[in-house]
Amino acid sequence: MSQKTAHIMQVRKGSITFAARTGSNHWIVVDGPEEFGGSDASARPKELLLLALATCTGSDIASILVKKRAQVEQMELNITAEESEEHPKVFTAIHIEYVFHGSAVDTASVERAIELSLTKYCGVHAMLKQATSITHSYRIEK
Repeated sequence: MSQKTAHIMQVRKGSITFAARTGSNHWIVVDGPEEFGGSDASARPKELLLLALATCTGSDIASILVKKRAQVEQMELNITAEESEEHPKVFTAIHIEYVFHGSAVDTASVERAIELSLTKYCGVHAMLKQATSITHSYRIEK
């Protein structure tokens, strides 16, 4: 079993702006709105969850499609989440839309790559699906 680490520092006293460094030694800033003590200068923590989900499954699919020699010129992901009204404001549903661009994109390859990502490879999806409903769709644009 491997261990992952992160180090988070408050940017200034009383602020909800944080500088965070992961075990891979990369820094990001996480922030909140000014009315809650932030600087409104970066993504919110829950937004990072959505980015983590999208980039995890997206990188799986991109890798699988390269191995399949699929003729995908570009891939985009659109992710939406419904949030509860009451605190703690959690995601109650997440939807991932995959958009594939290319004139010769093979539907079967796309469907198989999505399936493999969501059932076997994407650890972020595996964790989040235990807490909320996650659906997906895809479209191919020529």
